[in-house]
Amino acid sequence: MIPRSWLFVPGDSPSKMEKALGSGADALILDLEDSVGAEAKGDARHAVRNLLRRRLNSRAPQLWVRINPLATPDAALDLSVVAPHRPDGIVLPKPDSADEVRRLGDLLRAHEAGTVDSPIPILPIATETPLSVFNLHSYSTAGPRLAALTWGAEDLSSAVGATTYRTESGVFTPLYDMARALVIAAAAAADVPAIETVYPAFRDLDGLATYAASGRRDGFTGMMAIHPAQIPVINAAFTPTLAELDEARQIVTLFEGSPGSGVLSFNGRMLDAPHLKQARRLLARVRPAS
Repeated sequence: MIPRSWLFVPGDSPSKMEKALGSGADALILDLEDSVGAEAKGDARHAVRNLLRRRLNSRAPQLWVRINPLATPDAALDLSVVAPHRPDGIVLPKPDSADEVRRLGDLLRAHEAGTVDSPIPILPIATETPLSVFNLHSYSTAGPRLAALTWGAEDLSSAVGATTYRTESGVFTPLYDMARALVIAAAAAADVPAIETVYPAFRDLDGLATYAASGRRDGFTGMMAIHPAQIPVINAAFTPTLAELDEARQIVTLFEGSPGSGVLSFNGRMLDAPHLKQARRLLARVRPAS
């Protein structure tokens, strides 16, 4: 099941990774890229490898690894150390298109040979380069390793020379608002979930709740986090309510009871195939009891 909450954790800090295990996050992104200085990358790889070796119990968070960009020598070193220890997935930074997902898949295959039946999935951060914004449509051809799509504004802002990516009121400026919307569409076209980007003001939990709620409203199914304090808010925002689940079950039951009907009346509304699809999608997000 695709996580609701994804917590970034610096890979060069074993203490932070250990603490993050108890954060309540559905997934940890053990970072080998931006949060790790060049001189610490070797130590970070081995610290992440050691955590992966422990193979925590099934109730622990998923362990994903953000490697360095494929264009850098560090990426191959990252994969050689962590991929044999079967992370739950790889987070791919700064791809220009789905071609890099396929290239990463080829590299992963060399580490998977003869050991597993299921390939390691990939989550691209799909808007971090200027070219990437023009190529979001390509992810519909990325292949079976594509687990979801997420986006980010910071690296794109730096790449285009912007002084900020938000207005004084906190709203995304046009380029980043467009990139966010296109990621939602690209994920839907690729039939994978869309994951919302981080909310940098980690002490502003009320602002986070508002932002996460808007993300769910717009079509995201989960969200990235940069601090453990953000996890309960994100989990709450992206967990369907009992009322929502009850209505979804009623809609599915209604359509199953009238298999030849394209349009049905429900609580004063007319429902058709898109409503049934949405109800089933919502029910698929029900998490098993812990």
